[in-house]
Amino acid sequence: MTATTPAPPGHRPRPTGGASPSRGDRRTLVLVGHGMVGQRCLQALADRGLTRGTRIVVLCEEPRAAYDRVALSSYFSGTSPDELSLLDAGFAAEHGIELHLADPAVRIDRRERVVTARSGLRVRYDALVLATGSAPFVPPVPGREARGCFVYRTIEDLLAIEEYAARSRSGAVVGGGLLGLEAAGALRSLELRTHVVESGERLMALQVDAGGGAALRRTVEGLGVEVHTGVSAREITVDDEGAVAGTVLSDGTRLETDLVVFAAGIRPRDELARECGLSVGERGGVVVDERCRTDDRHVYAVGECARAADGTVYGLVAPGYEMAETAAQDLARRWAPGRDAVEPRLFTGADTSTRLKLLGVDVASFGDALARGEDRHEVVYADAGAGIHRKLVVGTDGTLLGGVLVGDAESYAALRALTGTVPSVPPGTLVLPAGAAPAGTSGPPALPPQAVVCSCHHVTGAEVRNAVAEQGCGTVAEVKKCTGAGTSCGSCVPLLGQLVNEELTARGVVVDPGLCGCFGQTRQELYEIVRTLRITSYRVLLDSHGRKDAAGGEGCEVCKPTVASIIASLAPAIGAEPHVLAGEQSALQDTNDHFLANLQRNGSYSVVPRVPGGEITPEKLILIGEVARDFGLYTKITGGQRIDMFGARVDQLPGIWARLVEAGFESGHAYGKSLRTVKSCVGQTWCRYGVQDSVRLAIDLELRYRGLRAPHKLKSAVSGCRRECAEARSKDFGIIATADGWNLWVGGNGGAAPRHADLLAQDLDEAELIRLIDRFLMFYIRTADRLERTSVWLERIEGGLDHVRRVVVEDSLGIGDELERLMAEHVSHYRDEWAQTLSDPDKLERFTSFINAPSTPDPSVAFLPERDQVKPDLTLLSGPEIPVRPLQGAGPR
Repeated sequence: MTATTPAPPGHRPRPTGGASPSRGDRRTLVLVGHGMVGQRCLQALADRGLTRGTRIVVLCEEPRAAYDRVALSSYFSGTSPDELSLLDAGFAAEHGIELHLADPAVRIDRRERVVTARSGLRVRYDALVLATGSAPFVPPVPGREARGCFVYRTIEDLLAIEEYAARSRSGAVVGGGLLGLEAAGALRSLELRTHVVESGERLMALQVDAGGGAALRRTVEGLGVEVHTGVSAREITVDDEGAVAGTVLSDGTRLETDLVVFAAGIRPRDELARECGLSVGERGGVVVDERCRTDDRHVYAVGECARAADGTVYGLVAPGYEMAETAAQDLARRWAPGRDAVEPRLFTGADTSTRLKLLGVDVASFGDALARGEDRHEVVYADAGAGIHRKLVVGTDGTLLGGVLVGDAESYAALRALTGTVPSVPPGTLVLPAGAAPAGTSGPPALPPQAVVCSCHHVTGAEVRNAVAEQGCGTVAEVKKCTGAGTSCGSCVPLLGQLVNEELTARGVVVDPGLCGCFGQTRQELYEIVRTLRITSYRVLLDSHGRKDAAGGEGCEVCKPTVASIIASLAPAIGAEPHVLAGEQSALQDTNDHFLANLQRNGSYSVVPRVPGGEITPEKLILIGEVARDFGLYTKITGGQRIDMFGARVDQLPGIWARLVEAGFESGHAYGKSLRTVKSCVGQTWCRYGVQDSVRLAIDLELRYRGLRAPHKLKSAVSGCRRECAEARSKDFGIIATADGWNLWVGGNGGAAPRHADLLAQDLDEAELIRLIDRFLMFYIRTADRLERTSVWLERIEGGLDHVRRVVVEDSLGIGDELERLMAEHVSHYRDEWAQTLSDPDKLERFTSFINAPSTPDPSVAFLPERDQVKPDLTLLSGPEIPVRPLQGAGPR
């Protein structure tokens, strides 16, 4: 990857590259623009092998490579610009792509086939692809050039808005469409009083109908955003220093604002095409045919800068991706080896379906959402109190033609895929929200094979089923990797899961929902059985509810620790002994829980005392150092703000714990599927940016939830301001302070599949925050699968975040009080496992290295580090070291 620097004044380099293939030189392709569609074009070229033997030069206007502009607003909730990047590390180098950042094309010479960049770089091309995108439209409002006026288009725009908002109190967004509501969400997250000014009669007029617009407005206003429709901005008033002082509306209303964001639409970036004589539409956009070719056979145009063959300028990313694939396919027909066999690909139009989360409100539209045609009727479900509006447009023959979903868009993927077909169930059933269908109603209608499941990548249901049937995919993750479906916006992932299971079942693969061979029930069902029947014994549960062929057996390595965790989670409520080493429970545990410490790769154990919130006194810090020194332990400060001590033998553990417990420490549960830490920054006590006491809250939360057994480990963090120094959005539940309270984020993790948390609720007082965390954790424990992190659970559970929000925040299932009671019982019954073990001789018996030397280890025994060829579980007697050699002939057969 290369980046240019400005050329010296007067420098005019000779054209480089650009020799045509007929001259025997390497061909050259120039891509002008490197946004989402530009990067997709590069990927499509690479997929077709066209980067081999081709010089590819990319001229990019922005100072950074392609990034996810659809997720741009996530920057204000903690996503870094680097995390938005779409350019995989090494992609440009692997394919020999010359990427010139901050060096846009300024002139095209079609006769010489030369593109000139701002730096003076001139490149001769064999093919030129215009992917210049669009520019924000700023209406001709007096004062629009004032300091404090912004557009909402690039990361640089967002950085400038964030900096200016730090000294502002109120902001106005001019435009109430998709982009306008995104901008409003950004201003609100920056803690500004926010106005939205929309000249139309409703918000998102292009996507939703009157009913949907009304529902959306009620919800948005309920979030504290002031909405002004049917008016426009007449003037931006300016103070003596040239900064925004207010916004005057067309009806004479004056808004006291000191920041204005224009989000009133976009216009195609077609100026380069105009200047070089390419055909441009009357209302803008480079005119292209069905293969995305302009009227110059060497020049293509894709994305928002192009006017497609159907006369439409598409402002969505999915059509842009389709155009990029189309142009790449046409180039393959010209350049690829065996090009005569390459099938043509035509772009004749695109699916403009959209699903977005705007200001926390789920909004989706698909097909003929506004019932513009004749011979069609509407089927509507509305719940004004809940802010839900669901409308389907149906033809006279029963064909589903489109729809609008506001406030509840869980069924968006399935409904969009059914568009253009006659569903097998009545439309009145389809329009009802999830869980509201009348009893006895049949399940969801079957999807026709050619229904598009993933519109971002144009993957059909038939392709998903083929991935399972012909290519051996057995999970959603495998199907995503094979087909690309679900890898962009992700709205189709629930539908992918349904199709994968259907196809596996159809091919005779039994999709067994059971936990294991011992139990035919899921973990969730076993949880309900244990809770309802107050079963405190694994043996009783196995004999009464296990599979018939498992009755009387000993169980397995899957169900034993799972049931042990369920019983431990419910112990106070069902009257069970909570200690994991008590009675039968001790035989059910994983290796770490057997010894209340973490087994390390060399057979020794690590000890992690709890340090709530990372706050520690000098005396306790010294004590940890003394313990580590006296027992010869390696120490490491963990990412969770604790001190880990490595290298302890089993027989040393009680002695280490005794020293720590006497000094006031307790088990940090680093070994358990339970709460690990609640990390924190220093908060308002010390930090000049802090707005709340994050340390105190982190300590309170860690002490409240310590020892809580769960399907998987739990991590948390509390940040004292939106600078997010505690990294709360990478945790299973994270809290970020605002000037008005606390924002609660859930479902994040930094494991093998990193995921940012989602906002569950905001501006909470402390009592409400703790109440919602109680409910969230107990609902997760109740419904998650075995070893399922909250991040995976949140994406897997039917209805996702919206369903969890309804259950936890709105108490839609009426179980809120029960979840809170279960947590209260856990809190009141908590006891430190280390201290309990030290006081119980029976439990202490297990902490011996040798049965015949239970008290003092034999000094002649040496513990050797693990070798490559041998992984001993037992200690070896000291003496001359015996070389270890691999067996002759050992290895794969």
